[in-house]
Amino acid sequence: MIEWKKYTYTFLITAVIFITAIFASNYFTQKRINEIKNIESRISVDILASETQFSLLSELSCKDIGNSFLSQELAELGDKLSYMENNRGTDDEEVINLKKYYSLLQIKDYLLMQKVNERCGAKTLFIMYFYSNKKNDCPDCQKEGFVLTRLREDYPELRVYSFDYNLELSALKTLINIYDIKDEQPTILVNDEVNYGFKSIDDIKEIIPVLKEIDKQREIEKTFQATTTTF
Repeated sequence: MIEWKKYTYTFLITAVIFITAIFASNYFTQKRINEIKNIESRISVDILASETQFSLLSELSCKDIGNSFLSQELAELGDKLSYMENNRGTDDEEVINLKKYYSLLQIKDYLLMQKVNERCGAKTLFIMYFYSNKKNDCPDCQKEGFVLTRLREDYPELRVYSFDYNLELSALKTLINIYDIKDEQPTILVNDEVNYGFKSIDDIKEIIPVLKEIDKQREIEKTFQATTTTF
């Protein structure tokens, strides 16, 4: 009798723990899904807002347009998409659709800033980065992404466009064909020059010497400020 009661209590306790764990798991899973849906909604709104900005910017004069236009918005959208991709997976239909919109947005930004460079004599710096999300297809892509994120943070003058090479998007395929980019990721395109394989920060500074000049100018300004402060 005592043994029967002991087993009954053990079963009930185990059942309560099991049911509680299921409810807790469902609660946190649903909370995560809701968070992702909220981010998805914000991305859609941000994309619509940015597309409207493109129409407005195309009508502005040279003095009204600077390198900072849309740069931060694009970076934030990219970060949100990366978060969604990590949580919902690279094969998720909504993630793929949003990546397509984002890729088109980046191409639009690139074309707009190219016109600004030509029409206004601006010197906007561009990097086009092509990566692959296929499993074991690009072991260095994540590492390259970290490098480019750091560069984007350190050099506001630099616009970094990231594209999933395998994304089924006609405009992206056209871009790949124009520059004859092979399926060898990570790939970095700078000034119509294609660079294959992982590139460190120092490697990219060799590819874009202007970044070294920016470093030197910053050092001069830093030294000047220190001297001024001393006096």
